[in-house]
Amino acid sequence: MSLRIGDTAPDFTIPTTKGEISFHDFIGDSWVFFFSHPADFTPVCTTEMGRTAQLSDEFAKRNVKPIGLSTDTVEEHMKWIADVDDTQNTVLEFPIIADPDLKVAQSYEMIHPGESETAAVRSVFIISPNKKIRLTMTYPMSVGRNFDEILRVIDSLQTGDAHGIATPADWRPGERVIIPPTVTNEEATAKFPQGFEEIRPYLRYTEVK
Repeated sequence: MSLRIGDTAPDFTIPTTKGEISFHDFIGDSWVFFFSHPADFTPVCTTEMGRTAQLSDEFAKRNVKPIGLSTDTVEEHMKWIADVDDTQNTVLEFPIIADPDLKVAQSYEMIHPGESETAAVRSVFIISPNKKIRLTMTYPMSVGRNFDEILRVIDSLQTGDAHGIATPADWRPGERVIIPPTVTNEEATAKFPQGFEEIRPYLRYTEVK
């Protein structure tokens, strides 16, 4: 059965580079960026791990905890982190899950046999503090992730939760947002005293801070 948006993220207890964790305990009251990699000591993965570490302040200010996974061991991860730090000019501090038995990779459907029987594809799960899956993305092994988009999606989800709005295509923080069609004009007038622009009855823009 596929994991879907709105599902509770499966819990697990597993070794990581920061010791054994229970995933739901790790989430706590934070958002989580959970992402998988095919293998340690591979070029695209090295750049992605480095980029995640470089963006640690950006994740922290959004109350987001990154956590990675590959199907290698903790020992291999620790050796690889030294390479990541050296080649990507950073300091990697977030945990990386060791999943050589494919326990987590299989429960999160990260193994795609058309790509590999043992290596996880580049899966992304954005998980909210209530342990719900809010977004999934899957990249092939040969394509590195777009971290601008990952941060943009987190901003959109958090803004939507805070204000009860949706965001248009290519939205960035500070730009106009969309009032959902389920909100009547009367409700919108009360909820958004700053006003709104009605392009169509189903397309209304407003601004939030």
